[in-house]
Amino acid sequence: MLLSRYGQREWGIATAIAVLIAIPAAFLGLWWGLVPIGICWIAIAGFFRDPLGRRPATQDVHDLISPADGKVSLVERLDGHEATDGEPAVLVRIFLSVLDVHINRAPCDAEVVSVTHRPGRYLDARTEESAKVNESNLIVFKSDRGERIGVRQVSGAIARRIVCPLIPGDRVARAARFGMIKFGSTTELIVRDRPGVEVLVSKGQRVTGGVTVLIRDPSSEPNANPAS
Repeated sequence: MLLSRYGQREWGIATAIAVLIAIPAAFLGLWWGLVPIGICWIAIAGFFRDPLGRRPATQDVHDLISPADGKVSLVERLDGHEATDGEPAVLVRIFLSVLDVHINRAPCDAEVVSVTHRPGRYLDARTEESAKVNESNLIVFKSDRGERIGVRQVSGAIARRIVCPLIPGDRVARAARFGMIKFGSTTELIVRDRPGVEVLVSKGQRVTGGVTVLIRDPSSEPNANPAS
């Protein structure tokens, strides 16, 4: 288990404060004071944990894996979406509680087409309205199969910082880390809806970032019909 570099400032400050308090407490013999200090540090460090050894559930390039840990809060088919260049889309929304791992991962091997940040409100991420009006960051990827795939990071009432170092032209590998949303939040996966696309999860199901397959598209072949 590692601590994410995306939260280095937060867990670094927490560590420094814990040490500064613990040393004089131990020197004065106030050993009982070390317990709450340790609990607070574990809580902060736990949020920024970055589990090792995660592997996609399948090696099939048609399987798009979950970009986040959490619970599926919505599976929806749309008439169109910005991520799919206005074409019909399938959207899978994942709610991340403060207890979930908050690292975001790439759903497939792809190149970054665009990154669009939009300011907004900070409503509770458990509400449906929050996904529409909260601060968000939409990353549009172009997969090696030529498909546009969107991953949207949405802030919540507690989450006030979206981290995404990607820029257009960057390459990402399937399951690779590419950012995080600090504290409770929402992450969406958006793909073009067409014959053969199959959603493999349902509302209420728990998923694991970088592991669980969310959507399968057996109709698409590598390098066929590239999308812009």
